[in-house]
Amino acid sequence: MTVRVVLADDQPLVRSGLRVLMADHPDLEVVGEAATGAEAVRLVQDTDPDIVVMDIRMPGMDGIEATRLITAGPATTRVLVLTTFDEDDHVYGALRAGASGFLVKDMGLDDILAAIRVVAAGDALIAPGVTRRLIAEFVRRPARATEQPPRPVEGITEREREVLTLVGRGRSNTEIAEDLFISTATAKSHVSRLLTKLGARDRVQLVITAYETGLVPPPR
Repeated sequence: MTVRVVLADDQPLVRSGLRVLMADHPDLEVVGEAATGAEAVRLVQDTDPDIVVMDIRMPGMDGIEATRLITAGPATTRVLVLTTFDEDDHVYGALRAGASGFLVKDMGLDDILAAIRVVAAGDALIAPGVTRRLIAEFVRRPARATEQPPRPVEGITEREREVLTLVGRGRSNTEIAEDLFISTATAKSHVSRLLTKLGARDRVQLVITAYETGLVPPPR
């Protein structure tokens, strides 16, 4: 399967570097480049790519709003956020907008390619250590005075609650099966039901829910 990619970044050198990186891999095809969020949204409508590699800080419409529009639309395109982590305070907003994972700008080339392929395959949880670290960091930050305490999870069974907790801790389906003494197929079925019941786009959204509801406490 060829993964069709749109590159959205206001820095031409970043887009050029990613394009060159993918050129030697026949399973990855760059079908468009965007310098703004608005251009990225239009390209998704025109080219229906599998993945958008999305920078957050862009002029005009930023990557968060573009991600929200793309994931709310009829397309099945997934968004992979390109972030610097230490500088970008909007990553959590991108997650809530529907991003399926992250590319950290100082990642190795092989890791970048692997991340794109993982998300395209629908697995969505990229480099679990990186994803959990990002989510935990932004959930851990001091709450605003108007923020409510963790919301309860409703409408799921006790077994599904256990599975959601393990997903939040970064466990794979195989690891969940081992932890709960069930088959991998059963673990996968529980995850699928959680996605449906909680209206989550993918595993990353389940991880966010696990943190937001207090099932997985952020590190101290």
